[in-house]
Amino acid sequence: MSIALAATAPSMARSMRLTLSPFCSGGADPTTWLGSHQFVRATFTPDGPATLSISWGSDDGERIDAEAWGAGAAWLLGRVPGYTGLDDVAVELPHVYPVVTRAAHDHPGLRLGASGGLYHELLPTIIAQRITGGEALRQWRALCLELGEPAPGPFARLRLPPAPETLAQRPAWWFHPLGIESKRARALTEVAAHARHLWDWSAAGTAIAAARLTLLRGVGPWTIGSVLGPALGDPDAVAVGDYHLANIVAWTLAGEARATDDRMLELLEPFRGQRGRVIRLIGLSGARAPKFGPRKRILPMHRW
Repeated sequence: MSIALAATAPSMARSMRLTLSPFCSGGADPTTWLGSHQFVRATFTPDGPATLSISWGSDDGERIDAEAWGAGAAWLLGRVPGYTGLDDVAVELPHVYPVVTRAAHDHPGLRLGASGGLYHELLPTIIAQRITGGEALRQWRALCLELGEPAPGPFARLRLPPAPETLAQRPAWWFHPLGIESKRARALTEVAAHARHLWDWSAAGTAIAAARLTLLRGVGPWTIGSVLGPALGDPDAVAVGDYHLANIVAWTLAGEARATDDRMLELLEPFRGQRGRVIRLIGLSGARAPKFGPRKRILPMHRW
């Protein structure tokens, strides 16, 4: 199945790569690939597994061509406007901090995409809890290679995320050789056990989805704040409890090397409603808080 879309006027300035990059869990993500003019993803839909390919001639995405394979192909094609940011129009942010104004000027093509799939976004986010980014990417890849089935369509190396019914039945000890301790393992199986409900929660909107997600064991404010953006396109999502984010925001906006979550939220308050968009712009600005002391060690599983 295939479709072609022409961008509407408010979205003409978007950058396809900036919009689609949050859906990739690193460059070696087995489920998702992003090239200079193509995006491919294998995922689950309410109708079953499917693979989506989106291609464009120029990065502003004035014309988009999409194809999909698998039982959920029609559903995925219906999500193309969400993935590519057609549903997200440019907004004028308050001119409070020059660095944010400058970043918005330097990246006029930034749009916030929305996959509509909480299940897929939750899995690598849960894996990333409490560990370094490099370890999280390695563990996500290992999990998909162990449990993910080959993706529908012509992409031989692409794999689906672990199917909910496959993941839910794994005992906590099964995950240990992958480097995933019991706490994160239980959160993964909890999400898998409730996967059928996630579609309804997504359709109900960000507020209801956030409230429902708190009912899942192992899914807290950081995880919820991390997934509401890529899954539902929430421009106000903030990952409270992140190891680095509060420091980065405080350093960028106020020149403060260290900050609490409360201080971060105070600094972001002028942008309420668009705080997630501002955090993305801060990331694109390249700002990093100063580092003090030795780097945190990565401990082997038996020492957790």
